[in-house]
Amino acid sequence: MLDDIIGERKADHIDVCLKENVQSQKVTTGFEDVHLVHNALPEIERDKIDTSLTVFGYKFSAPFFVGAMTGGTEQATKINAAIAEAVESLHLGMGVGSQRIAIDNPKVERSFSIVREKAPTAFVLANIGGPQLVNKYGVKEAKKVVDMVKADALAVHLNALQEAVQPEGDTNYSNLLQKICKLAQELDVPVVVKETGAGICAEDVVMLDAAGVAAIDVAGVGGTSWAAVEYYRAKARKDEASQRLGETFWDWGIPTAVSLVETVKSSRLPVIASGGIRTGVDVTKALALGASLASATYPFLGPATKSSEDVKKALGYLVAEVRNAMFLVGANSIEKLHQVPVVLTGKTSEWLTVRGFQPEVYARRKL
Repeated sequence: MLDDIIGERKADHIDVCLKENVQSQKVTTGFEDVHLVHNALPEIERDKIDTSLTVFGYKFSAPFFVGAMTGGTEQATKINAAIAEAVESLHLGMGVGSQRIAIDNPKVERSFSIVREKAPTAFVLANIGGPQLVNKYGVKEAKKVVDMVKADALAVHLNALQEAVQPEGDTNYSNLLQKICKLAQELDVPVVVKETGAGICAEDVVMLDAAGVAAIDVAGVGGTSWAAVEYYRAKARKDEASQRLGETFWDWGIPTAVSLVETVKSSRLPVIASGGIRTGVDVTKALALGASLASATYPFLGPATKSSEDVKKALGYLVAEVRNAMFLVGANSIEKLHQVPVVLTGKTSEWLTVRGFQPEVYARRKL
């Protein structure tokens, strides 16, 4: 049965991410080229810094949430429950993995619905795949996944790279923009379009903005490579053709910092920075570049297999790093953080210049 195949694939994804090095190899996020200007006279008190902000009508205690991870299996139920308990206690949020498997198989709905059980007031992002909207799903199924987790918003994930490498992948993306537009018009919750590790360029942003989406999650290169995940799956099956595809396209895409700047400069929509976000300094840099929120998944997978306390500890470290970085640039609020000077250098600056953007404008911002 298709449900069994999808469930096995989801279990494979978790196993590979836990056991293998699936991070990008030769391409980085670009955040090493993003430099926050140290403020030797911050003139603020660190412990009074306000890290909270409101996005989608929800007040986050810090500008961060745990990204889409998993669902559909017994192990996924435990992982989602651990993350949900942690974000609930910290007044943050989380996304769930693709809910495709639960649309057709109600028996696995609990692996997703447990999120709202454990996090009754946290921000929750439902998830449906772009290719599935093209091939079989529509507004009815989108409403179902939203209701399943009583979501505050719906993410439509774009994973063309993974689908192209995966032997059983869905590679029909025809008229997807039209389908996204219909969801944005007819759903009662905001529609967020998110990449899954290959980034989003300015041209796509303009089209998505016109389609009426509420926000964009750039999810650029520099973190987990889904081509790499599929490489290891193919290797285990001794599928040489798919293994070669995974290896060849391991680092394909747009670096996160580049995608973030292109998206921020091409639209006034809220932008979520993800793709290789690993520390609170990464989060702070992303917000200084104009992101409304940041998100990460991989750093919380290991802790989530242990307990909610382990997830909470990992999140606590990250929030403390954000507060420290804000102190060191003299920003006592997220609004002030959006105004601090930033210097862009190296490949990130070169890429943006070639693409027609002006990286030097960030350095001229005033405190």
